[in-house]
Amino acid sequence: MHLRPLNPASAEEITLIANRMRDTLIEVEGEARGASMYTQEWLESRVRWHLDGEQVCAQVIVACDADGLICGHTIYRIEQNAEERFGLISTTYVLPTHRQTGIASCLLQSAHDWFLSQGIRSSNSWTSSSNARLIALYQKHGYTIAEQGPNDLTGTLMVRLSVQLSASGIC
Repeated sequence: MHLRPLNPASAEEITLIANRMRDTLIEVEGEARGASMYTQEWLESRVRWHLDGEQVCAQVIVACDADGLICGHTIYRIEQNAEERFGLISTTYVLPTHRQTGIASCLLQSAHDWFLSQGIRSSNSWTSSSNARLIALYQKHGYTIAEQGPNDLTGTLMVRLSVQLSASGIC
């Protein structure tokens, strides 16, 4: 397995990541709700937005297996609030056939490494409170639940996972 940036010129890769973002929503929220939360057009534009360095400081990273299959991805960016700049991991997905192999941990480490290289010392991620698998992964790597509340658009109970970063690796 190796990690690389998503090819911003590849409409096929952008569509694939958008489809897998939908797959994540379906896994967490169920078929009816997850499939109807966002249009395909919106998901693809969201991937493209993360690739546009003029709009956001972000990375879209894919994990490829030995055959070149994109078996996972993560999207992360730098955010700013009134107090600080911080890292935000907006999505992580690994194909079910490739789970429990360390790919998600390596994707998480790629975010940590990039945040640290940008002078960012904290990493956060919002997810549905029902996303037990992702919450467990993040907690395994030192994240704690720092905040929770309803998603303004969907009403889903969300949790913010947070960790202070250090140079020690997890992958």
